[in-house]
Amino acid sequence: MKITIVGTGYVGLVSGTCLAEVGNNVLCLDVDPRKIEILNNGGIPIYEPGLEDMVKRNVEAGRLRFTTDVEEAAKFGDIQFIAVGTPPDEDGSADLQYVVAAARNIGRHMDSYKVIVDKSTVPVGTADKVRAAVKEELAKRGADIAYSVVSNPEFLKEGAAVDDFMRPDRIVVGADDDKAVQQMRALYAPFQRNHERLIVMDVKSAELTKYAANAMLATRISFMNELALLAEKMGADIEHVRNGIGSDPRIGYHFLYAGCGYGGSCFPKDVQALQRTAREYGSDLKVLNAVEVANEKQKEVLLDKITARFGQDLSGMRFALWGLAFKPNTDDIREAPSRVLIEGLWSRGATVCAYDPVAGHETQRIYGDDPRLMLADTPTATLDGADALVIVTEWKVFRAPDFAQIKAMLKTPVIFDGRNLYEPKDVRAQGLDYFAIGRL
Repeated sequence: MKITIVGTGYVGLVSGTCLAEVGNNVLCLDVDPRKIEILNNGGIPIYEPGLEDMVKRNVEAGRLRFTTDVEEAAKFGDIQFIAVGTPPDEDGSADLQYVVAAARNIGRHMDSYKVIVDKSTVPVGTADKVRAAVKEELAKRGADIAYSVVSNPEFLKEGAAVDDFMRPDRIVVGADDDKAVQQMRALYAPFQRNHERLIVMDVKSAELTKYAANAMLATRISFMNELALLAEKMGADIEHVRNGIGSDPRIGYHFLYAGCGYGGSCFPKDVQALQRTAREYGSDLKVLNAVEVANEKQKEVLLDKITARFGQDLSGMRFALWGLAFKPNTDDIREAPSRVLIEGLWSRGATVCAYDPVAGHETQRIYGDDPRLMLADTPTATLDGADALVIVTEWKVFRAPDFAQIKAMLKTPVIFDGRNLYEPKDVRAQGLDYFAIGRL
């Protein structure tokens, strides 16, 4: 099949590459010439395990191409995926200007029947806006060309996106006509040879499904984080509680890990957008309001533990920081707890020496050459001259450190663990003070 992907960000590039991997001819469009130059030169503008090799393989096979030519892209694909950004507006709603602009470009240049697919995370009613934008552009041209608008939300986890696309748990398709559904079934047939994973529903239900999924996962995280804070006060261990409730098959173990809060490009934005959409319909999602408030509070927990140990004035102190990305296997630091911690330490006079396997360059892009932040090449290098160690991201490389070396290098033998990586008694047996989240 001939497929156009509008947008070469995280969702667009992964989707386009994986669709090319199973034999489709894919043309990826982006209006940012810098991104297209990187891609055409053999690189990728994002970090995602396994993606770069897959891009290279499909470019060499001639199945995957990149362009800034809007007209070429609109005419190329029988299926047109809109996978552009939907950043939060000032009021928390999703900004749809790039989605609508992409739809207008398709309507302006399409010359045959198209299935136009909303792949971006968008609020309920976006398909109607896309449909209207295409209709308006066709009317300006006096063109009578049939098209369908479909909602096909993505459920990709950063750090495991390629595997998620190639082996999906489910494929949600929201469509109002059989022709579009048949096209989508044909497109996704290679990804569900083992059993049927495609769930067909109306467009608005599909749009709501994406927000509902992320809101539910965010709720589980905030719930466990609040329980962890309670466990600390009660003298209970949240890890024991997690095992106790996770063993119930109605609950399960996923997304029950207490920590220093969620971040990234999805959960914070989508929780806010769903709240905003609900208010537009006269509803107040009280649970989600609490989820967001709890998460913002949780991002300050590590700083609270540090100031409880060292006092509010941290002037002259340096903290070693392990992890900058909001989660492992990504370079994404949007809404990351590390940023709240870094800026909180700075405001109290401290400096930071940080290490992250892949997010260092993104951190430097945001903070520039601020002398209060040093980026180290190894975890061990952060410890030299540091007063304490703080763990913010649960990268595998941090899971089995040399505690004797940590103790020897730190000025004060203290670890603040925002991801509960270690057994408290084992760390303390090494002569280190250990402060985790909800652990005894």
